[in-house]
Amino acid sequence: MARNTVYVIGAGASFEAGLPIGNTLKDEIARILKMEFENDSLKDGNYDLYQTLRQHANNNTEVNEYLNACRHIRKNMPLAISIDNFIDSERGNEKLALCGKIGIVDSILKAERRSKLYFNRYRDSRTINFSALESTWYLPFFRTLTENCRTEDLTERFSSITLVIFNYDRCIEHFLHNALMTYYRLSEMDAAEVIESLTFIHPYGTVGSLQWQDRASSTVMEYGGEIQTHQLIEYAQRIRTFTEGAHSESMDVLKSHMKYAERIIFLGFAFHRLNMDLLSLTDVDRYENPVAIDCYATAFETSKSDQQSISSSISHLYEGELKISIENMTCSKLFSDYSRSLGYA
Repeated sequence: MARNTVYVIGAGASFEAGLPIGNTLKDEIARILKMEFENDSLKDGNYDLYQTLRQHANNNTEVNEYLNACRHIRKNMPLAISIDNFIDSERGNEKLALCGKIGIVDSILKAERRSKLYFNRYRDSRTINFSALESTWYLPFFRTLTENCRTEDLTERFSSITLVIFNYDRCIEHFLHNALMTYYRLSEMDAAEVIESLTFIHPYGTVGSLQWQDRASSTVMEYGGEIQTHQLIEYAQRIRTFTEGAHSESMDVLKSHMKYAERIIFLGFAFHRLNMDLLSLTDVDRYENPVAIDCYATAFETSKSDQQSISSSISHLYEGELKISIENMTCSKLFSDYSRSLGYA
């Protein structure tokens, strides 16, 4: 029986596929929210967003409040740790939060379209160019999941795996769906059914449901899909920032899977205090785990002091023994160096 494994995924994991982090993401959001006026007329910037905000607002006063929020976000992106941190600094400001989330949704979908995982199903490609992923963690992750696995074994293997994804993108779901179809020669429907054996938890939501996930959803969006500006508000309202907290419906599932984890793997995760709090068990659920839990974590380009701090924050997740390995390396390097420790076979 495969060990119950929880993967905790952060922005650094998606970075290996080509999605932006840090200053690059903040710069993109600032560009999306740019609207400059002269004599009450838009002189430069995102005209479609301006019209969308005008239609959404109840009156001219509200329009100006939204425009001021966009202006305030743009001005302060160089000072902010991240867009989420900046929204957190003005918690309760719903107009600023909505404008920030509009920037997030638009930038993430554009980033998916530029990523190594994207292909245009309506043109030449019918699946991902997997060769382009050789330097990423996605290929060794798939090899690890499927080692010694026939098609009929996948459901049992996958049922022991939980992915807690703090990103808004759909990189992992998109990759696994296409990889399963290609490797096992599955139909789109059969691959989707296999993936249902995995437990996906997006505490803060995503930029939309992929077409094979939930066709009935009002916010279906293919990977890297083109979004119309007037749709941005509806899609932005689907996601949350850590100020607003996780979607409540995902928390019971998250706590349950954390409680019975035998192995936890942190990939590209920043170990933000609020996110660690989400992973922590409540006093009611907290118990002394009977066997040591193996924990592996990437902490790329961090100091020894920070690695010790990360180790301490992980150790507070449980009462019992944890075997913690914090490594200053990328996600792909972790899978390379710990191939046996991370395996299932």
